[in-house]
Amino acid sequence: MGLILVWILNAVALLIVAYILPGIAVSSFGSALIAALVLGLLNTLVKPVLVLLTLPITIVTLGLFLLILNGLLFWFAGSVLKGFVVNGFWWAMLGALIYSIVSGLLTGLLAS
Repeated sequence: MGLILVWILNAVALLIVAYILPGIAVSSFGSALIAALVLGLLNTLVKPVLVLLTLPITIVTLGLFLLILNGLLFWFAGSVLKGFVVNGFWWAMLGALIYSIVSGLLTGLLAS
């Protein structure tokens, strides 16, 4: 039950990001659920491989390159899904940052 609740909270966080940022659009709550699922799968399956492959540049930039990876995965999800649109790399960077913050806050409310 907890995993489904976290998934719904991530979809709500995605809707909040789309409401705040004009460069990100989510067409419906169903699209937000699918986008949250895809983002979760990308972060679980693809991101560890990318982190390992880009480890030298991550070390040189003192970990700041991980923000770029988050933005690229967010942008990729927006380009693959139909009801989730991200209008460019910088919107993806800002959207991924705000999505992480809002999702963390909502999940933190669930834990307490």
